Amino acid sequence: MKYAIYQMDVVVADPEANREKIKNWIEKQVNDDKPDTVVIPEMWNAGYALDRLDGLADNNGEKTIPFFSELAKKHQINIIGGSIANQKENGIYNTSYVFDRNGDLVHQYDKMHLVPMLDEPKYLSGGEAKGAVFELDGVKMGVVICYDLRFPELMRAIALQGAEVIHVVAQWPTSRKDHWKFLQHARAIENQCYIISANSCGTCNGTDFAGESMVINPSGELVASGLPETETTIRASIDLTEVAEIRKNIPVFESRVPHLYGE
Repeated sequence: MKYAIYQMDVVVADPEANREKIKNWIEKQVNDDKPDTVVIPEMWNAGYALDRLDGLADNNGEKTIPFFSELAKKHQINIIGGSIANQKENGIYNTSYVFDRNGDLVHQYDKMHLVPMLDEPKYLSGGEAKGAVFELDGVKMGVVICYDLRFPELMRAIALQGAEVIHVVAQWPTSRKDHWKFLQHARAIENQCYIISANSCGTCNGTDFAGESMVINPSGELVASGLPETETTIRASIDLTEVAEIRKNIPVFESRVPHLYGE
């Protein structure tokens, strides 16, 4: 499966400008060397202008869903749609949408772990749905959002449902860039799956974002990476037979003894 990852410099507080950037980027990727799947970063519609989300957030995906659906169908590609600030009846959520080649919405997820260091709990509501898998081109996958990477319980729950690829969409800050890199390698090794991340770059409200989006294989080896703090495209092809092979050779899941782990 061929991937193109957009390490995007999000235009802060300008959803329309960001939609135009994404549209142009996708069209370029399709024309250059058509990928099977594209991945967009976290909070791409507004950036971390959290104190202005009342006027910037989408309304239950009414702009984002048709935007990605039309692009996916037109170009016959899968889209891991990063995440957006998303107004719902009981609050503003950090919502991820996933679309298949037909333009169908196959998965949505509200970020459950909110970042205290960036004041997310002050402005956002946390999702309450359990981690779940979806399928693209017959492959079981998952998606988590930024701070979720720090919680192995969530990633393991998705892997136990058969996920061979887990996507991490993020706006991870430069100040904690080493955590960003080490945690992704750890999640790939312990869950014996591909970890594919799209991080943003640029600056918002004094916070610099790290870039260094990654593709890591089930052995924990780096397949591809973006440059630090630079808008760029990361391309990689993944070999899903590697997942089955390592799970057979190192049978971590069969060796689990969950009745001894406690809650």
